[in-house]
Parts: sequence; structure tokens; C-alpha cells
Amino acid sequence: MKYGIALFPSKKLQDLANSYRKRYDPNYALIPPHVTLKNSFDTSDDDIKDLVQELHKVASEVKPFTLNVYKVSSFHPVNNVIYLAVESTPALENLHNKMHTGAFPSEKEYAFVPHITIGQQLSDDEHSDVLSSLKMLNINHQETVDRFQLLYQLENGSWTVYETFHLGKEC
Repeated sequence: MKYGIALFPSKKLQDLANSYRKRYDPNYALIPPHVTLKNSFDTSDDDIKDLVQELHKVASEVKPFTLNVYKVSSFHPVNNVIYLAVESTPALENLHNKMHTGAFPSEKEYAFVPHITIGQQLSDDEHSDVLSSLKMLNINHQETVDRFQLLYQLENGSWTVYETFHLGKEC
């Protein structure tokens, strides 16, 4: 089965992201706005039990932290993804790094750039138009992150929560 690890921001920030995702992200209906901590990976039902225990340990070692969203940006020219940029803080980096050591599958396709995707699979012209418009937005959002989620992918391609892990708490 395919799994992934993400943190979901507050409803307020999800609503902001979704106001753009509805128009510019074909994956809008498959997963809510999120910050990916670990890209999708395959593992067995037996192995996921061990990973869940490891995720409880990770969560207990990381204290809640502030998530700062500060601008609209893009991964162009690598790909035409537009996103809300999330400040890379030591706490967020630490949490991400813990998802790629020890018992976890450790392949990293890209360097960690924390973000919330709001548009993807856009043509070059559409990407350019949308990005230039959205870059004018004044984005300045802060919130406290106190949990992350282990997700699994359903047969229809959508993602759902397998388990939630609360930061700074013993399991």
C-alpha cells in the first residue's frame, strides 16, 4: 500500500489555499492542502505497524512549532507548480529529517522545500499569468503546528488519514 506523511494547516489556511486549488490544481479533490513531510512510499501492512510506533517516538521528540507562510512562489523551470511558501525553520527541518532516517524508507526525490501547493500541471503561459497575478498577494500567516498525519492512498487515488500524531506528547 502507498503511504505518505504530511501536516495539515488550520482551516483558515486550507480555505485560502483551496480558493486557488479549485481552479489551478487537478489534485484538489484527492487531498486537502498540506505540507509534505515524506513523499509517498510503499510498505507492507506488517511494516506499517513498526513505522507507526516510530512515528509516535518522533512526535514525542518534537515540540509544537510555528508555521510561517509568507509568499507565493513556484518551482519553475523545474516544473509548473505554484505554491504558498512555508518558512524552513529548524523545527520543521528536524521533523522532516526524522522522516528520512532509521526505520523509514529514505529516498528523497527533491531537496526539502516546505510549501503548500496551490497550482500544478499548468501550461507555460497559464503558469506565467497565474504566478504573476498571485505574487502580488500579501501573504503573512502564522500558526502553531501541534500534529502531523500518516496518510494512505485509496484505490481512487485520493488520500485519507491513517493516524494522527501529536507533537511533544508521549504515546
